[in-house]
Amino acid sequence: MKFIETLKSVWRITELKDRIILTVGLLLVFRFGAQIVLPGVNPTQLEGLAGSAEGGGLLSILNAFTGGAFANASIFALGIMPYISASIVVQLMGIAIPYLQKLQKEGASGQKKITQITRWLTIAICMVQAPSYLLSLPTLSGINGGLSTLLVPGFSVTTFMFSSVIILITGCIFAMWLGEKITDKGIGNGISLLIMVGIIATLPLSFAQEFDSAVNQSQGGLIKILIELVVWLVIILLSIMLVMGVRKIAVQYARRTASGGYEKNIFGSRQYIPLKLNASGVMPIIFAQAIMFVPGLIGGLDFMKDSTIGQWLQTNFGNDIFGLWYNVLFGLLIIVFTYFYTAITVPTNKMADDLKRSGGFIPGIRPGSETSEYLDKIMSQITLPGSVFLAMIAVFPAVIFHIMNIQQGWALFFGGTSLLIMVGVAIDTMQQVNSYLLNKHYDGLMKTGKNRKQ
Repeated sequence: MKFIETLKSVWRITELKDRIILTVGLLLVFRFGAQIVLPGVNPTQLEGLAGSAEGGGLLSILNAFTGGAFANASIFALGIMPYISASIVVQLMGIAIPYLQKLQKEGASGQKKITQITRWLTIAICMVQAPSYLLSLPTLSGINGGLSTLLVPGFSVTTFMFSSVIILITGCIFAMWLGEKITDKGIGNGISLLIMVGIIATLPLSFAQEFDSAVNQSQGGLIKILIELVVWLVIILLSIMLVMGVRKIAVQYARRTASGGYEKNIFGSRQYIPLKLNASGVMPIIFAQAIMFVPGLIGGLDFMKDSTIGQWLQTNFGNDIFGLWYNVLFGLLIIVFTYFYTAITVPTNKMADDLKRSGGFIPGIRPGSETSEYLDKIMSQITLPGSVFLAMIAVFPAVIFHIMNIQQGWALFFGGTSLLIMVGVAIDTMQQVNSYLLNKHYDGLMKTGKNRKQ
């Protein structure tokens, strides 16, 4: 009943209702575009492409992030990933390039320039990825022949390449625009919501395939499905704990005197610095997943593919994402990248300087360099269990795949990037909705004690 009352409260607040409707509408536009095939492509030739995208690894992630647009060769085939890649590159370049460091310190105006740089870099990445994607379509589709074998009769390869590159770049920019509009005018983080909706779009089909395998093909029956759902809910709860987990560092603010025609004492107050258990989010998994293609590519080189080592690399890293050695290396890379990404995204020196300027200090720790060292030490201590926990969730799909013999597509939802993104975005969106409810209730309490309708 409380949940139903909350939904009614959401619908009563006109501003929040309009934001939610706008968000849903723009997400539907994105999903509709994911089904529109590039002009000139023969859809009947794309069955092999879908099989390659469901085979696991980076292609599965790209297909999931685009909601199946990658496997459909649609106008949104590149999805929002070029923008994500550009954002990561700009963020990493901000460590070494003084100009970007200066922009980061200029507040809103600097952030606006950084956003423009990210957009132009997105276009540059699209100009590389779009032709690469189009030229790889025959190979990914398992068709012997050139690009012309995928096209409808009478459609030239030159015309197709020229028009499709423009369409793919435009589709990525349009998806980026949708995400920014959702962030500004809707509810939640638009880019994250586009990714989450793409992931959720593949969930019903994956579950239907598992249900058909378990029930109709007598491979466990309904009991197996029930057990899988229980395990899935437990993993979701553990993922929520990982996303929400924080270590609170007590901060004391010195006693001050304020004057405004009279003097009064403002006593020191105690607050907290929340250091997240997993400050790097899903970025370590994305980095590690991209690098996991390297051993298989090395094993497939001409001078390596016939050797014992080359065949071992192809077998364990090129074809089987649920294999033992693949997931051992995958987990170790996640732990390493968690430390790396946390070190560059949690500026303990800046946090210590901000505390010192505002008159705050950690009890028992001197302001300045000692505070920075203390915060860095705490981050190192909590990053270890956080990184191990993240690695365990990332490799759990392989564990559940071998223990319960479930479908590969359904297994991918038991952890890894997909589940953590869904949990993180859902929590962030719910917090924003809740903040609207609290604000409206507080304003209305001063008048009628009820939520305002305007």
